[in-house]
Amino acid sequence: MTKPCIEADLVLTLIPLLESTDQEMLLHAGRAIGRICYDNRDLQEELVKVGVITSLVRILTDYAESEPLVHVDLLALYNLADLDTAKEALSKTKVAEQLVKQLRRAENHERLEIVFEVLQALAENDALKVQLVEAGVQDVLSEILLRLQGSSQAEDTCIVKAASDLIVSLLLGDGNCARMVQLGLLHQLLDLLQKHVESEDISVQHAALSALRNLAIPVVNKVQMLEEGVAERIQELLKSEMPPVQFKLLETLRMLADGQADAAEILGQDPMLLNRLIQWCNADDHTGVHGEANRLLASILRHNRSQEVVKAIQEAQGVKHLISMTTSEHAAMQNEALNALAIASAIDLETLEESFKESQLVQSLHKLLQDDNTSPEVKYNSMGLLCSLLNSGDLRQEIEEDKIKETLEQLCSHSNANVVKEAVTTLQVLRGETPH
Repeated sequence: MTKPCIEADLVLTLIPLLESTDQEMLLHAGRAIGRICYDNRDLQEELVKVGVITSLVRILTDYAESEPLVHVDLLALYNLADLDTAKEALSKTKVAEQLVKQLRRAENHERLEIVFEVLQALAENDALKVQLVEAGVQDVLSEILLRLQGSSQAEDTCIVKAASDLIVSLLLGDGNCARMVQLGLLHQLLDLLQKHVESEDISVQHAALSALRNLAIPVVNKVQMLEEGVAERIQELLKSEMPPVQFKLLETLRMLADGQADAAEILGQDPMLLNRLIQWCNADDHTGVHGEANRLLASILRHNRSQEVVKAIQEAQGVKHLISMTTSEHAAMQNEALNALAIASAIDLETLEESFKESQLVQSLHKLLQDDNTSPEVKYNSMGLLCSLLNSGDLRQEIEEDKIKETLEQLCSHSNANVVKEAVTTLQVLRGETPH
């Protein structure tokens, strides 16, 4: 039946009926258009081109309390929302405001689900994301999540997941992150996290942390997030025993510390955080959490400029974990650990000296330099750390006794130019010469 309707150009005949003020007429015209255009992309594009979006948003605005009309209207929006042209047209209307109103007044799961489907599609568009936040979608999401907290009904779980996914979608991509912080989304996310910290349902915690992690990527946001006490508030979640939440928490804190000496100083002098970090570094039952705890520890030292932080990490017995990290199977983690130890040594080698000796750091570095499978960057950073260690009399003696000089001489003919350059420099420092 659909094909003859299309061939007869019935859709274009029905479009003007959407301007009617007769609710019955609107209902039947909307249903007919929806059925004819279902799963027909070309016709859907044609509808957008002739201005159906304006009519749909007008109906949603003028008849917001008419259940049948709203239902038909939402179905139509759902069918069109995947089209880029539809999103573009919708971004020039007040649809965000109307959808947030419908989300707030939705009383059954079916209505909530369809509104979420439309919102999720629209959240792929940057302009619509901002409009949704300006319309207060995050407040309504928070209310819904709070209302359904602890429910074990399958329908409620689906809604909680949809709300959580939408929070993450709003924060995907750097473009809008700074704007989202300005609009106050930051504290709303933190409030949401705090309310759900004891909940057994981790989907909300996980989603909020994913959103916070995205917020923490732009440099302009890091500063504001630190000033607003985000690091301290996130740590409320440290009591969580859920590995997925622990992983996201650590990742978010690492993003926050990246390139920020102030953040590194706050995190690096927090005894509760350091103790929890060391616990996670010791735990091998969840490799993701174990690895991320080590990476956060390295990040704190790499971006830190304070002697107090070096002392705090040493007292918490974190240094030995970073030395173990230098032998990780992942080159990125090896380099993070080597750079962290080099910076910490430059700040306060005296504090670290005993730990370095006990953990046989010199011998570990020698093995990395001798191993043909070690990447050039890891060799380069290992030599950078050796140069720092040569400032200690005891460690210099270990370096000389381990015959590292011979390995460095061999590296002077390495195929990688940076490795050769660093080997020459390290030999000069070892001989007491001034590097050129």
